[in-house]
Amino acid sequence: MIRIRQIKIKLGEEDSLKKVISRKLKISERDILDIVIQKKSLDARCKDDIHYVYEVDVKIPFQDKVLKRCKSKDIFTSPKEEYQRPVAGNLVLNNRPIIVGSGPAGLFCAYSLAEAGYCPIIIERGEKIEERVIRVSKFWDEGILNPNSNVQFGEGGAGTFSDGKLNTMVKDKYFRGKRVFEIFVEHGAPKEIMYLNKPHIGTDLLQGIIKNIRESIIRMGGEFLYSTCLTDLVIQDGKITGIEINGEKTIPCSVLVLALGHSARDTFFMLYQRGLVMQAKSFAVGVRIQHPQEMIQMGQYGTLDSRLPVADYKLTYTTKESKGVYSFCMCPGGYVVNSSSEEHCLAINGMSYHARDSKNANSALVVTVSPEDFGNHPLDGISFQRKLERAAYVAGSGKIPIQLYEDFKRNVCSKSFGNVLPVMKGKYQFANLNEVLPDFICSSICEAMPIFGKKIAGFDRDDAILAGVESRTSSPVRILRDEFGEANISGIYPSGEGSGYAGGITTAAMDGIKVSEWIISKYRPWNS
Repeated sequence: MIRIRQIKIKLGEEDSLKKVISRKLKISERDILDIVIQKKSLDARCKDDIHYVYEVDVKIPFQDKVLKRCKSKDIFTSPKEEYQRPVAGNLVLNNRPIIVGSGPAGLFCAYSLAEAGYCPIIIERGEKIEERVIRVSKFWDEGILNPNSNVQFGEGGAGTFSDGKLNTMVKDKYFRGKRVFEIFVEHGAPKEIMYLNKPHIGTDLLQGIIKNIRESIIRMGGEFLYSTCLTDLVIQDGKITGIEINGEKTIPCSVLVLALGHSARDTFFMLYQRGLVMQAKSFAVGVRIQHPQEMIQMGQYGTLDSRLPVADYKLTYTTKESKGVYSFCMCPGGYVVNSSSEEHCLAINGMSYHARDSKNANSALVVTVSPEDFGNHPLDGISFQRKLERAAYVAGSGKIPIQLYEDFKRNVCSKSFGNVLPVMKGKYQFANLNEVLPDFICSSICEAMPIFGKKIAGFDRDDAILAGVESRTSSPVRILRDEFGEANISGIYPSGEGSGYAGGITTAAMDGIKVSEWIISKYRPWNS
């Protein structure tokens, strides 16, 4: 096939793609046998000329002749872009591999291992997705928290109750990301995630897709154990030989994948006590801000044209004190949600359904924090997060504390809304977020907001709604691993966002596949 880049198509004229391709190749439309879209992005830099940019593969009957005729760096033979699983190693597995956690890293590691014949066991402290959805809805409606099954814990991981964004800046020279998308599509995700510049699935579709992936893993020999928490390790001569689950049962284990979520704080403490080498890492904390989605549409596109996708944004700023302030996990047409996982602590996140059709846009507005802000002990970042979450719980009397931006600047509690009304999952009440966050976080946000207001008109409007606390942007720790993926205790493979090697659904899934490759390269399949 022939790859063609930089195909510009005007808004509303997507049906003309074939015609534009025929002109570029100087052939008849009848000669085009197939078109496979590889990339599609919206260019809205010039509001008077909003258009799509395509990259496609085209099948035609006389490819070599056309390539000789077309002298352009944007027209060339389509490269081979396929994921290749490594050759299996020779060591015999004494026990089936055990994966801790069924978030993206755990699920995709399990899928890859099951597909290659390793029959993994996946243990998950939370519930399967069908039960978890009911549990989370009850929490939002009634405030009844289950510490082991909630927005953070359970099948699918924390990303299940998010926007389901799949875009990543990670280079994909081994095509692990492409393989992740293929697996998603094979299990019910929209096909356009394969080529959209900013693909997303949405929490409503993710739930069914996760169930389908689970069923495939089981068909290929995998096994899931729900309501099953890793509570201890059995170590002999520097090697993992078993694990304790739920504080009562020991299972033999020689290969253990730690696909923990970044909220598995009790597990991090246990692992540290058992001698696993880890270090504190930087992350970010702050608030989540809500604006009318129509305001974001106008700011980004200059029009409310219904043919345009729901607009998002990405904002960054460095303060005079060299603190990074940025938007994170932007949810167009989304909801601010209570994502707490510990008693008397309150954390929030953003979530969108596939349609992204709520009236508000929201994103985290966070400030980078590093060990110099909270301490150099590997677990000091967790203590810092907990301090903020406890303060948020107190400020909101157990509900999500919210405040208008004008009152945040004035350091006073809000009493009424302006023209922006909250769109949230979970109960909320007015509070003063200055009493929740450290002064340097508050001052950094206030310094950045006018700058952001110049980039998107109205972003710094006084009645924008802030909510707290956004404390779980990424893991506060990293479990160290060597060039073969193993921790200092042989047989343990840290993976994904919680272990400090990813930042989102796609990168976590890619890292899960990467870890499966290390295991496959070393051991024979379980069923061989």
